[in-house]
Amino acid sequence: MIAVVQIGGEQLRVEKGKIFTVNRLDIESGKKMSFTDVLLIENKGSIQLGQPTIEKAKVSISVLEHFKGEKVIVFKKKRRKGYKVKNGHRQYLTKIKIDDISLESKKTTTKKSSTEKTKESKAK
Repeated sequence: MIAVVQIGGEQLRVEKGKIFTVNRLDIESGKKMSFTDVLLIENKGSIQLGQPTIEKAKVSISVLEHFKGEKVIVFKKKRRKGYKVKNGHRQYLTKIKIDDISLESKKTTTKKSSTEKTKESKAK
């Protein structure tokens, strides 16, 4: 089962058991969480597309660790002016593992009994 889910402002194509790196999430390491912003689910060849999200669909994750990414260097220069500025930063990231992708397809319909149907038809 494959799903497209929105996590931390990014849309990710996820599968069960895969590990992803996303922007820092406000969850402690080792904790579990589920996301309901599922945009698409592909299950055994059938594709279900949300409008914008699929109701009753969720992706369960567990947070493996928080870390800082590689250093990004920002270098600014204006030629012939003697202007040079070198800055940099390291992005805060979270490593997550996809535990489960679930889609509840249970329809909650109430069936009227035959006695209730006959009472309604007699009342008319």
